[in-house]
Amino acid sequence: MSRIGKKPIDIPSGVTVDVSAHGLVTVKGPKGTLTQDVHPDIKVKVEENQVVLQRPTESKRHKSFHGLYRSLINNMVIGVSTGYEKKIELVGVGYKASNAGQVLELNLGYSHSIFFALPEEVKLATETVKGKNPVITLNGSDKELIGQVAAKIKSLRKVEPYKGKGVRFVGEQVRRKAGKTAAKK
Repeated sequence: MSRIGKKPIDIPSGVTVDVSAHGLVTVKGPKGTLTQDVHPDIKVKVEENQVVLQRPTESKRHKSFHGLYRSLINNMVIGVSTGYEKKIELVGVGYKASNAGQVLELNLGYSHSIFFALPEEVKLATETVKGKNPVITLNGSDKELIGQVAAKIKSLRKVEPYKGKGVRFVGEQVRRKAGKTAAKK
């Protein structure tokens, strides 16, 4: 049985959840508004200060939908109430990050600068402190969108295992490999 799907979602104060007849769930809060289409088999009900999801049968497909939509709606509730944040650091000599509005400019050791335009829903901040790696901070209410943008930025320069240079999340552990050793004489 889906343990995740059976858990009710608590609605914090200041957040409203509306469910249309066609299965469109709309969550409004201080950080914005998010919508999610729910499969017609899964029933979403708002009872008192909780959102409850129900499935029609015990089939594997319905169980997976049950847990999936419960997680998606829970992420929306958390997003519009507190929001999400991801921090990315650039590790490498000469790696730089700066932003002008929603355009991120990256110098990642290539012969050219990379200009990356971010969607309006994502708030962007860059921080460069002398002696530390540049840090890019992404904020927003949509967890999926922030994760997708962060993954795209990380893919611009993957972390290499020998020196650990590249784009990574703050606090991410990189598995390092030993380099070549000198030949014995």
